[in-house]
Amino acid sequence: MSKNKIYKWNKKELKNFEKMILKKRDVVLSELEESKDRGNEVLNNNSVNAIYSSHMADASSDQQEMEKNYYMMDRGNSYLKYLNRALNMISEGTFGICKKCGNRINKERLLEVPHTTSCFECKTKTS
Repeated sequence: MSKNKIYKWNKKELKNFEKMILKKRDVVLSELEESKDRGNEVLNNNSVNAIYSSHMADASSDQQEMEKNYYMMDRGNSYLKYLNRALNMISEGTFGICKKCGNRINKERLLEVPHTTSCFECKTKTS
């Protein structure tokens, strides 16, 4: 191992990452709540509109809106799991350290993909 490798982020840096991840998590939770509310609204409108209209275009539009909401909720839930995994890595002491080479992962990469476990160099070697 070379002498110039830096293996861990310091506590202040980790605290800053944690704050950033918690902010992202708050945004995702808010978006999930909005998607859930929109989905419930479409469901409620479907049952009301079914009494008055049975036009295929209306039904198709409602179905498309429901599918979009479910997709956004699924996507948000997946991202929330990744953010929680990043928070767990911070508490375990493995956050921001490449599993393959042991180097610190670039800060810009961690800001975009906080749950990553590989640096850009190792990631591109295996891709």
